[in-house]
Amino acid sequence: METSIFTIRKSFLLPLGLVVLLTLVLLGSCIFLQLPLAKILILGAFILPAIIILAESSRRRICIGETDIQFDKLFRSKQLYYQDLTSIDTVLVRKRAFVSLSTEEDFVILSNSFDHFDTLLQQLLARVPASVISEETRQLASNPPKNSRDVFSAWVAVAVLALIIFVQLRGAF
Repeated sequence: METSIFTIRKSFLLPLGLVVLLTLVLLGSCIFLQLPLAKILILGAFILPAIIILAESSRRRICIGETDIQFDKLFRSKQLYYQDLTSIDTVLVRKRAFVSLSTEEDFVILSNSFDHFDTLLQQLLARVPASVISEETRQLASNPPKNSRDVFSAWVAVAVLALIIFVQLRGAF
């Protein structure tokens, strides 16, 4: 078998990238229109977390290999060997699924924000010792929930930012 790579859904990354871009446009228009410094600073404080979330989300990767699973994030990476896993558990919160992979010394939490989450779970569970998989995780793998709330929220933010930019620039010209 070969290594499979899973990333965060592009349907979430696209609107998140647009949020960052539109926030930069809004910041630029605030500077251009010479709005009060407090507004510019507040907008600058909001854009920094958005940039960090975009960078972190776009760099997240899960590589499922023959003997291990590797987790790549912004500026860090973690590797867990299948034989070292002591438990794989699941928590469901509405349509949001979290799967924890635990060893004696470490753990990682996966969410269903990854693209092809069902395939990710099936490939993972096929490689790990059956004794470490909880019954809830087996049930989740057979029917994982689809979560689109984060995508919807990101598109709402895009629409709100576009409206704010339109109103702000309409009054300037």
